[in-house]
Amino acid sequence: MSQSKPTIKHDTLFDKPFTTPLDKASRFSFDEQVVACFPDMIRRSVPGYGQVLAMLPIFARRHCKYRQQGDKGQRVSRIYDLGCSLGGATMALAGEFEAQDLQIKAIDISPAMTTEATTLLNENYPEHDIEVITADIRDVELEPCDMVILNLTLQFLPAADRVAVLEKIYAALSEGGILVLTEKTHAFDEQYDAWLVERYYDFKRANGYTEMEISGKRNALENVLITDTLDEHHARLSDVGFKRHLTWFQFLNFVSVVAFK
Repeated sequence: MSQSKPTIKHDTLFDKPFTTPLDKASRFSFDEQVVACFPDMIRRSVPGYGQVLAMLPIFARRHCKYRQQGDKGQRVSRIYDLGCSLGGATMALAGEFEAQDLQIKAIDISPAMTTEATTLLNENYPEHDIEVITADIRDVELEPCDMVILNLTLQFLPAADRVAVLEKIYAALSEGGILVLTEKTHAFDEQYDAWLVERYYDFKRANGYTEMEISGKRNALENVLITDTLDEHHARLSDVGFKRHLTWFQFLNFVSVVAFK
């Protein structure tokens, strides 16, 4: 089956200086402008993102055991992609599984993201049971499921809401199911954290970002993307009921954790 390749716009959102007070105070949002360059932004801004996506089907084959019932009464593995953006995690899974094996529910609060994700998924995986939903993940009731993906999503929620989302995920997972949580983090030790941050900016410079772009994005994300320490993530997972959870991937200040129900 031929798959269409979306046109990827180069990320130039922050390549010009702020010109008005409103520009300077503007907050980062996942609108149409961000959607247009999102694949390029992720590739050049998130260390190891491709490796995380590539491992998702491997995790799914190990831990998704057809525990759920599909719309036609068949046994399926139900997976949630929470904060799906353009559906990268969903496509990584659909590309490695037969259409009848998975039921994927991809949810994002941004209509611009879900509109584009729907187009891409319909074009590339029309036979798969994939539902794209425009909603706040804090408000969605989750059906029983085998796997939940929370990639670079929790960090955009207010800190006070993060426990409730994880509690909802834990309750929805079947025994033997897993949560894959990927986040940007900060270190408790200030000197260690400063080294990680500077190397992260080196990573972005190596990927073609200018000093102005790095500074612009940092300002735009201030008070929008709020990171936790890795220890805080693990403590929160324990608090909501996960008995086992481990850090399986780290690249600079980006980590991915798997938690087992």
